[in-house]
Amino acid sequence: MADTDVMRLPDGLGRRYLLEFDTAELVSKRYDVLVIGSGIAGLTAALMASKRGRVALVTKGEVKETNTWYAQGGIAGAVGEADSVELHLADTLVVGQGLCDPDVVRAVVAEAGEALQDLVTLGVHFDRGEDGRVELAREGGHSLPRVLHSGDATGAEVQNTLSGVVRLSPSIDVIENAFLIDLLTAGDTCVGALIHDPVTHRPQAYWAEATVLATGGCGQVYQVTTNPLVATGDGVAAAWRAGADITDLEFVQFHPTGLDSAASPKFLITEALRGEGAYLLDCHEERFMLGVHPLAELAPRDVVSREIEKVMARCKRPNVWLDARHLGADYLKKRFPTIWGACKEAGLDLSTDLIPVAPVAHYMVGGVRIDIDGRTSIPGLYASGEVTASGLHGANRLASNSLLEGLVFSRRIMRALERSQTPPLPARVVSGPVPSTALFTGSKGRATLQETMSAFVGMTRTAGSLREAADVLGGLSGVLDVSLRRPEELEFQNMVTIATLITHAAWLRAESRGAHFRGDFPARDDEHWLGHSVWRRGAAPRMVPLAGVDDREPQEV
Repeated sequence: MADTDVMRLPDGLGRRYLLEFDTAELVSKRYDVLVIGSGIAGLTAALMASKRGRVALVTKGEVKETNTWYAQGGIAGAVGEADSVELHLADTLVVGQGLCDPDVVRAVVAEAGEALQDLVTLGVHFDRGEDGRVELAREGGHSLPRVLHSGDATGAEVQNTLSGVVRLSPSIDVIENAFLIDLLTAGDTCVGALIHDPVTHRPQAYWAEATVLATGGCGQVYQVTTNPLVATGDGVAAAWRAGADITDLEFVQFHPTGLDSAASPKFLITEALRGEGAYLLDCHEERFMLGVHPLAELAPRDVVSREIEKVMARCKRPNVWLDARHLGADYLKKRFPTIWGACKEAGLDLSTDLIPVAPVAHYMVGGVRIDIDGRTSIPGLYASGEVTASGLHGANRLASNSLLEGLVFSRRIMRALERSQTPPLPARVVSGPVPSTALFTGSKGRATLQETMSAFVGMTRTAGSLREAADVLGGLSGVLDVSLRRPEELEFQNMVTIATLITHAAWLRAESRGAHFRGDFPARDDEHWLGHSVWRRGAAPRMVPLAGVDDREPQEV
């Protein structure tokens, strides 16, 4: 194991609350269930919770501003005649590189058919052929086509449909542009959240018998990402401060084919395009994935991304080429209208031009540790979707399993709540004193953080690069020691927290596996690292072996 004394977490990461407050002095609202986040996980949780009581759906931007809305590819599910739960399970386990929880994977993929049918019942339209059957696409890591899609804008179709149903529910209050400041705890139990009110610009206390985190990912800690501006890891950071277990943050998945343009966030070109026959070409316009993996361009994302990184270095170019010219203009415009339009806006013709692409930060595999029913280590707090580390993805996510994860886990959470006893809510929570306000570094600090993460904690890491990152982040961590008020300031504090945790988790895992690659430890090491790194505020990190692998106790490292 690595010597963690070499890199210590900054003292500021030990703070419990970002603000000093007394809930007796705040506007308070009470709900049966509080859902924070408005992607597929949050919308599904809110809809199901509305059957049992009053629900608040709180989101930091507009309801549609989520990673779900930007998802092009679709939702994986073993619904085809040639497919099965066992095949979907097997593909997920292979891509997960030994760190998936088989029981979790089986539970999720087994529920996919029913969950997808419920989406259809709610009004989600998936593409169908002339025979009326759902059309299935093939993406990276899948052994056969199993991805349901709505053109190349599946996420938008799901987001728009579910949000429309949510807004019609009399039991759900939708609160937009409301920032999660912190989770409220009484003793060891989550009793709600402290929310920045967009009207009064003051914090409010939202009390709830059950709180569901569905706040999505943290791609904005990187300079080049597909994630929208709201994806800053607020949920994981708040859960960390509340004392929840956080795990596997070293596994940051880079998508192989972000459009290499000036846009920010980067436009994602779904691997469904490669599933339909597009090729990846090097600077000599030759396919380079053929001898690398049996699935060639449809290899798992970590394999394709790292090979692209090698080719870019060999060719001394910032990109490789995606070639879809042989698929024809009529087909491309019909099947991939969103990609066609984005390429046209960038001055490219998908049917006649080679499209410049490069890997981009895309998905956080790790997050708040949950069990098979979405419970965190804090009673009263549940989590679903990209904010979590559920055991579904292991060390690397199988394409189009992400929307499925949020959908299924939110359903499981609501079933678990029906069986659980909810704790009584307290009358008051008071935070300890927080130092006085200091000057906020603003966009300069954010840019420094993003540049640091991209340069030193990208697809390839080493002990040296991670120490460089830790030094810079340590300098930025002074922002954690002071009281700030505005959402953009609190957001930056969350970004510093998440970036620091990712960096330290990547330094701790001295091996290469899935989405985590250490140039100084390039081999997978099952003897020492077949388990999960678990982090909790105020405690030393520990390695938890996989269930069923052996009977070792968790080891402090």
